[in-house]
Amino acid sequence: MQTNFSAEQLADSGVAEAEKILRKCVHCGFCTATCPTYVTLGNELDSPRGRVYLIKDMLENGRPADAQIVKHVDRCLSCLACMTTCPSGVHYMHLVDHARAHIEKTYKRPFFNRLNRALLALVLPYPQRFRLALNLARIARPLAPLFKIVPGLKPVGAMLDLAPGRIAPRSERIAVGTHATSGKKTARVAILAGCAQPVLEPDTNAAATRLLNRLGVEVVVPQGEGCCGSLVHHMGREEQALAAARQNVDVWTREIDNGGLDAIIITASGCGTTIKDYCYMLREDPDYAKKAATVSALAKDIAEYLATLSFPEPAIAPDLTVAYHSACSMQHGQKITRQPKDLLKAAGFSVCEPAEGHLCCGSAGTYNIMQADIAEQLRDRKVGNIEATGADLVAAGNVGCITQIGMGSNLPVVHTVKLLDWAYGGPKPRELANRN
Repeated sequence: MQTNFSAEQLADSGVAEAEKILRKCVHCGFCTATCPTYVTLGNELDSPRGRVYLIKDMLENGRPADAQIVKHVDRCLSCLACMTTCPSGVHYMHLVDHARAHIEKTYKRPFFNRLNRALLALVLPYPQRFRLALNLARIARPLAPLFKIVPGLKPVGAMLDLAPGRIAPRSERIAVGTHATSGKKTARVAILAGCAQPVLEPDTNAAATRLLNRLGVEVVVPQGEGCCGSLVHHMGREEQALAAARQNVDVWTREIDNGGLDAIIITASGCGTTIKDYCYMLREDPDYAKKAATVSALAKDIAEYLATLSFPEPAIAPDLTVAYHSACSMQHGQKITRQPKDLLKAAGFSVCEPAEGHLCCGSAGTYNIMQADIAEQLRDRKVGNIEATGADLVAAGNVGCITQIGMGSNLPVVHTVKLLDWAYGGPKPRELANRN
């Protein structure tokens, strides 16, 4: 794609990087076939190619964002299926992230839109606030239909719908500190506690820790860790995202210096995609660039890391068919496709893959709150494909997908690592507790 940026514009490193990305696009349109919003809405401006044109026009002309570009960029899930499909190597993720930051700086959103986004940024990255919000949401949940009919408050209704009926007790969280192996120690890793997952699915990290310990891996839960920053990063809140990244880089650097780390384990693939990108996000920070590169190189999804370890024979014969849902952040963001399925098969599960596995389920961080109508269509399409497999349950590696798919399906939706922990001697996942 031909571009016409001035030398003054290209002096801005963000614009310069965007220009490099734009020049790789050859207008082929392959991305449209795998874009969930284009497949759902059929609007060229809701495809990656259409958004590329809108972003190019905005940046090239050095103008503030307008309502049209905000509408179509907001509809992007950042599922990154377009990057898997693109034959030219267009790094759409960095381009749309830059566009979102530009929108945040130059566009004044309607009042309720600003309020909803500020509420999400204020609550979701902080586990204690999030837990309190969920407890309040359980009380207010009957009011969800009323919020949905008030202009501007539909996201509040979506939040109430998504609030779980049961909130896991705090005791299920793994404690800060070192969790020793049950035998000879072969490796030492840190594990990301996260923000939403320890409230919604605290037993996921507990399962990962048990399994790693049995395999000879010492697990550290560092003091001072926080949200990875992805939630606010995808809202265009660049400074807040970078502050979160720096905080975590400092924490993990301390662990690297005091005992060493063989890996930084992430059990929510959405977080993993962002942490692996810290090296890019902090590339211009002289105090953090090198440390961030080290952290990104150590970051591993739990399935990615487990695939490098030796396993004993399974402790049980599960005799269950699992529909494996590959989260977008896993398959498109991190290019991890084979390892989770191979691990499940080796553990004794029969694994099937639903049709249209490349399409997003509609969760996408806060997307199922801010773009609830599109998210619901994508969820129903995903659930239909999953249930058509005839599987006994669903396995996934991202808490957002687990929540989203669970909202639309009667099948148990279980994190992959909880199934592996069970197969190799751990407790049966609570989602399967009432099933033979």
